[in-house]
Amino acid sequence: MKTFLITYKNRITISLLAALILMIAVTRIFNAPLVNEAAKSGIVSFELAKNLDNSVKILNSWDENAKISAGLSLGTDFVFLLVYSGFIAMLIFNINNRLWADKPFYRAGNYFIALIFLAALFDVIENISLIKLLLGNVDQTWSSLAYYFAIAKFTLILLCIVYLLINWAILLFRRPAVN
Repeated sequence: MKTFLITYKNRITISLLAALILMIAVTRIFNAPLVNEAAKSGIVSFELAKNLDNSVKILNSWDENAKISAGLSLGTDFVFLLVYSGFIAMLIFNINNRLWADKPFYRAGNYFIALIFLAALFDVIENISLIKLLLGNVDQTWSSLAYYFAIAKFTLILLCIVYLLINWAILLFRRPAVN
């Protein structure tokens, strides 16, 4: 039974990795028409515009095709956030079970799994705010919500990645058990 579970976990992780790579490629395609002088990082510039003047400047720099691409990018991001959060959660789950099973620190990994799903929730709020702006509801509230939830999302994702890197380093440099 344990072999089946390990194989099943590996299949899920590999499937999520493949989906993540696909989603990154799709996102890059939709982002390409959004990059210009006002939005040097495309949709990410829009996410981090912070104030209404910057948001409007970015929106005005996009032609109709770019705005359609921005809408497709935001729509696709609802799938992307499920994929990246699921993938990172599986990596944390796997390394947590490998390193910390039956140890007090195991609980920390569970908190990081919760954090990555909280990041995905923040991504949803950010996306809704950006869609409102894109659809013409130009209000400082939407620029602020998008900015602060994007900052929170990126921070939580970074924390989870740092947690993974530290644990991979521990796993890599851990001395083998003496029999």
